[in-house]
Amino acid sequence: MDLKEAQEKFISTWGAFGTQWGINRTMAQIHALLLISEEALSAEDIMKKLNVSRGNVNMNVRDLLSWGIVHKVLKFGERKEFFAAEKDIYKTAMQIMKERRKRELGPVLELLEDLKLAEINEQGGDHFSKVVSEIHTFGESTNKMLDKMIKADEHWFTGSLMKFFVKK
Repeated sequence: MDLKEAQEKFISTWGAFGTQWGINRTMAQIHALLLISEEALSAEDIMKKLNVSRGNVNMNVRDLLSWGIVHKVLKFGERKEFFAAEKDIYKTAMQIMKERRKRELGPVLELLEDLKLAEINEQGGDHFSKVVSEIHTFGESTNKMLDKMIKADEHWFTGSLMKFFVKK
């Protein structure tokens, strides 16, 4: 298998996986392309390599930037914007986890909290309230576990960073 074929297979597969992670296929394919690119790419580069429209590239790159897994790269003398993906897959996974928690788990917990506090005085209301309360408890436990994972990672990073600068 040559490099081009391997890259195309990776981009295609990453795109398919992306739909299972809650992002659209093109967004995941752009992320995959930026992951495997040695140099930062412009929107035009992405358009050509993936055969997608400028609007599609711009919208999905903007989303990847908001997720914090892609960043802009400035190139001296260039007017175009260039983009690169975070190459540390662990950092990428942690950032995706933080974003999904904020975008998905947070709103669900708010809804469950509201429903848990609602007084339902009809037949079946007690059962409904019990189920909602149990789901809320499970969601809160999940949220606390994710919070501990994120904090442990941040403390590890801060500690490692401090050690790096103290040694110098």
